[in-house]
Amino acid sequence: MKKITQTQLIIYVSIFFILFDNYSFFHNVLQVYPLNWHNIGFLISLAVILVFFMIFLLSLVCYKYTLKPILITLLLVSSLTNYFMNSYHVVIDASMIRNTLQTNMHESLDLVTLKQVLYFVFLGLLPSYFVYKAKIAYRPFKQEFFARLKLIGLSLAVIVASFFLFSKFYTSFVREHKPLRYSINPAYWMYSIGKYINLTFNSGPLVVKPIGLDAKIVNDDNRKKLVIMVVGEAARADHFSLNGYKRETNPLLAQDDIVDFPNFYSCGTSTAASVPCMFAKYGKSDYSYKKGISTENVLDVLKHTNDVAILWRDNNSDSKGVALRVPYEDYKIPKNNTVCADGECRDVGMLVGLDKFIQKNKGKNILIVLHQMGNHGPAYYKRYPKAFEKFTPTCKTNQLENCTQQEITNAYDNAILYTDYFLDKTINFLKKYENKYDTAMIYMSDHGESLGEGGVYLHGLPYFMAPDAQVHIGALMWFGKNMAKKVDEDALRKRKDEKYTQDDLFHTLLGIFDVHTKEYNKKLDILKDEH
Repeated sequence: MKKITQTQLIIYVSIFFILFDNYSFFHNVLQVYPLNWHNIGFLISLAVILVFFMIFLLSLVCYKYTLKPILITLLLVSSLTNYFMNSYHVVIDASMIRNTLQTNMHESLDLVTLKQVLYFVFLGLLPSYFVYKAKIAYRPFKQEFFARLKLIGLSLAVIVASFFLFSKFYTSFVREHKPLRYSINPAYWMYSIGKYINLTFNSGPLVVKPIGLDAKIVNDDNRKKLVIMVVGEAARADHFSLNGYKRETNPLLAQDDIVDFPNFYSCGTSTAASVPCMFAKYGKSDYSYKKGISTENVLDVLKHTNDVAILWRDNNSDSKGVALRVPYEDYKIPKNNTVCADGECRDVGMLVGLDKFIQKNKGKNILIVLHQMGNHGPAYYKRYPKAFEKFTPTCKTNQLENCTQQEITNAYDNAILYTDYFLDKTINFLKKYENKYDTAMIYMSDHGESLGEGGVYLHGLPYFMAPDAQVHIGALMWFGKNMAKKVDEDALRKRKDEKYTQDDLFHTLLGIFDVHTKEYNKKLDILKDEH
């Protein structure tokens, strides 16, 4: 193989990135700037700018000992981000990076497809092999330094010149079409990793700020409360028949005398963002990941009362940091979950053994949190037993682009139908304790889900650009006969159609347990008329 210089290798790889890893970007650009004589110059300049921008970036960090490791890493990761952006139209932002890092192996395997492997081989491994085998003609430091300066200077000159030549286009591109930049590969995911690190890690050891140390329960009749909080997964509101969906996806809940909230909205568009946020004292407008991990949440406040026994059972990835200081049980594994088959542990298995926990904590208020697998995609067909396959034909692959939208919807709706069954089972479980406790169930999905509308799948888009399907969530409550009187269920039904958000959960959980603390805001308690 003929020897090449470091700068030549940087140029070759930069051109490769733009030609083969940016289909999503140029596809999105062409939706805004169609290919015609008016736009052709701008579109060519855009490709040129991206090439020279990558050359500029790589020239800053790729030197003798870092050249090949950095280029190979970028090629391998970009092949995968390319696949996900092309197949599911997701955005690889800081939230998605966090979601990816917090995803367990079982969930990751659901995403592996033959197409993904082909992307990795042809756009990742093969070009990486070329980089690895490339014979580099290393020049003396002084010569390489000036060659690199010339390349950096040329790159900046081309970028600046292109901006001036097509300034009218770039003004609208930068100001009015910001989302287009989110699909530039690998530049945007590199930026997102930097942002994730900045948002996540502190300069020193993490110190969790306590809140609600003044919390105490004030209960006039001394009856204890037993509340089950179900955290749903990827359940969008408009696929609940309770909310008017044409299909009967909630036949059991419709008979359970529940209070449904048709206008409920999430704090984020991913589990990693929404779950910590919904239990945090901060509202969506004031919440950040750093604040979330460095401040106690509502479970901690309830724990401070010394009168609420708390248990978190998880059939999803994990609690995303919410249950770090309370008892936690992993129900994704057959060792704990007795309802497992074909590698899938069912949500209903989380109900098994709860009687023992309740008996163990007799004389205390009890909060049990059940974190569902729910409608976790893209393998919706795995989320329910065969007996719940009511809507057919279904998409029986995780390669959603190979299924029709109707097949995807059918599988998704069957998973909603199984959630209906699970929630009904949970209600019936609580009914056994109505005479001993004030009982209630609160269900709230973490976020919604896109099913191919507009070519968008799954979830995780930046909140400001996410479709309603990803943020408008399923939410409902059920109250036992004694609890129904205390929360004034009839009055609640009259205002159930108001808009609610996950900001309200923190205060609603404190309110339902009659917790007095300066952290409580009655105006954000769904169960109070002042809301």
